This record gives sequence, C-alpha cells and structure tokens, in this order.
Amino acid sequence: MAAKTIQGRDPISGAFVEILIESGVIRSITPAAPGEDLWISPGFIDLQVNGYAGYDLNAESITPDLVTDLMHRLFAVGVTTFLPTVITASEDRIIAALSAIARARERSPLVRHVAPYVHVEGPHIAASDGPRGAHPRDQVRPADIAEFERWQAASGDLVGMVTLSPQDDGALAYIAHIAGRGCVAAIGHTDAEPWRIHAAAKAGAVLSTHLGNGSAAELPRHPNLLWAQLADDRLAASFIADGHHLPPDTLQSMVRAKRVERSILVSDTVAVAGLPPGRYKTPVGGSVELTREGRISIPGTQTLAGAALPLISGIANLARLPGFSLGDAILTATRNPGRFVGQRGALRVGSHADLVQFRWAPGGEIELVRVLVSGEAP
Repeated sequence: MAAKTIQGRDPISGAFVEILIESGVIRSITPAAPGEDLWISPGFIDLQVNGYAGYDLNAESITPDLVTDLMHRLFAVGVTTFLPTVITASEDRIIAALSAIARARERSPLVRHVAPYVHVEGPHIAASDGPRGAHPRDQVRPADIAEFERWQAASGDLVGMVTLSPQDDGALAYIAHIAGRGCVAAIGHTDAEPWRIHAAAKAGAVLSTHLGNGSAAELPRHPNLLWAQLADDRLAASFIADGHHLPPDTLQSMVRAKRVERSILVSDTVAVAGLPPGRYKTPVGGSVELTREGRISIPGTQTLAGAALPLISGIANLARLPGFSLGDAILTATRNPGRFVGQRGALRVGSHADLVQFRWAPGGEIELVRVLVSGEAP
C-alpha cells in the first residue's frame, strides 16, 4: 500500500495537521499550514445500530451479506466502527442474528475490523409500558447467565455489550458475571429504583444506554432513576441527539451534568432510517410511522420506535447547542465511545487510519468530503 497524506483542521485542538498514512496506519501527525477549510477527525463510532437504509439486524432472518451491505451504508454517513445491535427477541432468534454477524466477520476482514462485537439490547429489561419502549413484551424475561453463555457459545464470544434493567438481585449477579467476562454491562429500558442503579454500577455496569429514553413518561420529581444515573460517575452515558428522543434543553442539561468526557452519542437507527416518510412494518415496533422530520413512532402513540437520523446529524445537533463546541461533539462520537472498542477514535500515531474529512460551518450540518477505513476509501 503506497503512503499517502491527508490534511485538515483537528476539531479538538483547532490546529491544521497533516497525517501520513502507510499500510493502513497513521505513521505521523505534523503541523500543517492553514489551507482549505476542511476538518479531519477519527471516523465516527456508533455503539447502537439496529439497522439503516432498509437493512434490518432484527429481521426474522438476517444474512452475512445484509451485515456487509449495512456496513457500507454506514460508511456513507461517516461511521467507521459500529456495534450491530440486536434487541429483545426469542433466544433462538437472538442466536440466529449473532451467528449471521459472526459469519459476516469470518468472511470479511473489513467487517471484522468495523464491527468489533455485538450489542444485545434486552431481553432482560423492564416489562412495563414506557421503560420497555418498542421492545416486544412477550419476549422480555429475567436476566439469565446461562442464556448469556449460550449466546457466547453460539457466536464465538461475540457479545461485547448487553443493555439490561438492574431491577432485581438476579440482574445484579448477571452484571457482575458478564463484566467479569469482559462484556460491557449497560443500564437501559429500566424502572429500577435509584439504589439499584448505584448497586448495578458497583456490580460492574459502566454505561447508561440512551439515557433519558427507555423510561416511564412520568417519574417522581426526586429521587428517580435519571438523577441516579446522571450523578453516578462510574457510569458513562449515551444519548440520542436526533432532536426527537431528547429535546435540545434536555440534551444540553444532561451532557452538562454527565460532562463531555463521560458522554457518548449514538444513533439508535433502525431499518427505516434513511427511507422516505411513510408507514412501515418492522420487527422493531411492528407498524411504525416515519415523519418528514425524522421521527419514528408507533402510530397513534408517542412511543418512539428507534431513530431515523444517522450519528452525523446528532454530532451537528450537539455542536449547535450553547456551551458546546464542534470538538466537544466530535469527542462524544469518537474518543469517548472508542474507549469501549479497544481505545479507537483518537488521532494517534500507530492507530488505524479510520478518518473522516468534512466541511462544517457553525450552526450548520456536517458535510462529508472523504471517508477512509484503514487508510483506504471503502
């Protein structure tokens, strides 16, 4: 592979840099003279992708080709690392999805690099309306260590993150077990009491999944599970910054409370993301409606059924909020989630050259110019 260079302005430092790439790796980062108004950052890292552009990881049957095609669609919106996310379903169906993703990784070194492991969201969540979200009630079940081990046996230890509700002692034991196995334990879709949130963090939970969503529509003023998760510094938190899951004031306040270094943006996109507005039948939520504004909900209700906007939109939304910079927003989609996928997401000599080059004007959207994965255009 011939050496190449790419230039741009680092949104974290504000400095213009030139990056030398050789054999897919960053070999040097040196100062550069100010040039064309282009920014450069690590590729975006999305820890929660259910699907996109018609490709559905929660379909009745998925294939390795579907996983590969989804990956290429995500490249087009700047995502160079993602966690395929499988939601609440029967054990057989979860294992079938895990097996298909495992086969895609076996067949393709690129998929293996871009999708380092799988995020299973559920099925050990709260069964009540509101906290359950669009997850099917009939497949919600208590945390089961034996089931987790069957997932791992079927997929070659591919499950690297599990989102669950720490609502009983069995869930706390489960968190301790999976954390001991090197799996990220995340709190989400929960109605657990605040003390159980803190107990989950003590047991080994390190992340709150899409904080502010997957909870009851009405909560006690205080104490409640949101305050507990915001206050506990053992927990990082992911947020869906599409403008629908969290209003701007809420997002702004939550990220301020959690602090940028413990905040992560995720897309939570589902298969209808990127498709024209209309009504669709999907495994996530059944019948759903996608509006022109990019809101996906169960018709006739306020229940959201995943997100329609890719991570790049959330980055721009956060960068527009008072008190946050483009650099802050980029951190929440690169270095911060990168801590959960082998310390990716930083401009660092020796790292894979997973990079995005883009244009951005304050208050505007992010316009991708170039995407590189291991130094090559994917």
